[in-house]
Amino acid sequence: MTGSEDTPAIADSPAPRLRRPVIAITGPDQGGGPAWLFTALAVWRAGGRPLRLRPGRPRSHRRFDGLIVGGGADVDPELYGETLPEGPDAAAIRQAERRLSQRLIGYLFYPALWLLRRLFQSHGGVLDSDRDRLEKALIHRALDDHRPILGICRGMQLVNVVRGGTLHRDLADFYVETPQARSLLPVKPVQLDPRSHLADILGDTTLHVNALHNHAVNNLGQDLKIAGRESTGVVQAIEAERGWCIGVQWHPEYLPQKRRHQRLFHALVRAAMND
Repeated sequence: MTGSEDTPAIADSPAPRLRRPVIAITGPDQGGGPAWLFTALAVWRAGGRPLRLRPGRPRSHRRFDGLIVGGGADVDPELYGETLPEGPDAAAIRQAERRLSQRLIGYLFYPALWLLRRLFQSHGGVLDSDRDRLEKALIHRALDDHRPILGICRGMQLVNVVRGGTLHRDLADFYVETPQARSLLPVKPVQLDPRSHLADILGDTTLHVNALHNHAVNNLGQDLKIAGRESTGVVQAIEAERGWCIGVQWHPEYLPQKRRHQRLFHALVRAAMND
């Protein structure tokens, strides 16, 4: 048999299948199902293998090639040197309500109302200290091991805090003239820094994003820089000066129909494969 006759057999042999890199995706123990499903889908479509990590099931022994820190509850303000506001004290109630009967109602009603709002306020009303601890440890682990990190909404904020930055807990001053948009649809324009890694990934420097956040980055953490802002000045994206670490304030996982937003997951998976 000649060499030319052997060639087709070699050509027809299946190519070796590349291993899908494992992408760890964080979330809460309760209420994070939709975010997990959409993020896992985006990772799988990009060529990765999603691994769900939660405080109740941290899977600390599992190896991962990349990390996505997902959205959800607000980051505990104590992690960046602030404290939660307290309910009104007795002096404030006396000043607001001159009549004794009204003050008695106030002593019971106002603190109870504050507590109920803290317990049941949607999206960011309840802190999750167990999740904070887990995600802080995972971010440090990814940084130490030089694994790529993508922070989404709360995840971007926590990456900034872990690296020594702070957050704006009240965005009212940014939206005095322009109302704050809250939508799953990409209705908010964001301007990306043309010199940023994020702009290289997403293409054009103007991007429309969705918006579900209550807090935003204030002072930047160590070795981080701003990669995108909205017109009001609110930081919408950050990235590391060295290494693959990107944070976005919006939710690209909820935009599976937008190819441009899905490039972010493809870039993360490629970086995970190369590490």
